[in-house]
Amino acid sequence: LPQQKLLTWLSVLECVEVFAEMGTARVWGEMGRWTIIVLIQLAKAILRLLLLLWYKAGIQMSPPIVPLNREKQQPLHPQGMEDNSSGKDQTYVGRRSSRVVRSLQSTPSLQSRHWGSPQQREESQSRRAEEMNQPPTPLGLQETIAESIYITRPLLHLLSLGVWGQRSWKPWLLSAVLDISSLSLLSDLKDLNRRERAELRRRTILLLYYLLRSPFYDRYSEGRILLLLRLLADYVPGVGFITRPLMDYLPAWQKIYFYNWG
Repeated sequence: LPQQKLLTWLSVLECVEVFAEMGTARVWGEMGRWTIIVLIQLAKAILRLLLLLWYKAGIQMSPPIVPLNREKQQPLHPQGMEDNSSGKDQTYVGRRSSRVVRSLQSTPSLQSRHWGSPQQREESQSRRAEEMNQPPTPLGLQETIAESIYITRPLLHLLSLGVWGQRSWKPWLLSAVLDISSLSLLSDLKDLNRRERAELRRRTILLLYYLLRSPFYDRYSEGRILLLLRLLADYVPGVGFITRPLMDYLPAWQKIYFYNWG
């Protein structure tokens, strides 16, 4: 299978996993919900291990495929103007201010218009192209083990839930230890590209989710977080428009596996 097809399937799974969980729970109840959770996590782990071990894709990104930025995909020069004018003809440099502005003749349509100079847009597009074309950083044995731990962590967490139950601290502790161990082993990796550094920062920030995961949330976080949101809503003007809906949404969000643990 081509690597791009695996990335596409992985992206599709990440897009539909919450809908699949909620829809299955409504139709087939809790047993169906946990069945679809296990199947989706198993499929994601297999795809990611193939990318890691077979295709040497390096650190796994989230999302696997970078979302299309339609504004940056707009052509710099409209098709009708490419033949009639060069890059210099499309700009005008002020004699006194030396400011570069677009000439009226080269103004694109409203849908494809942007508010930066052509030079700035060319530079941003070239930087983006370079980032997208950068090869993944090769992983040694230690880093491959660390990434494998990160990939298989959801399956090990689900297995521990089946063994010890949802109220036990052991699945929570096991998952936290695996996440921290993976990040610690990857911290020695040097010369990462920009996307890989961003991915490791994202994983580090996501460690805060353990404050919102049961049983820690049920025993310690829930009351304190709701109290803080209530105080902000009551005593800080204007904040209630955000905190009150958040107070209503947080319990529902916390019960959805793929929001909380996915």
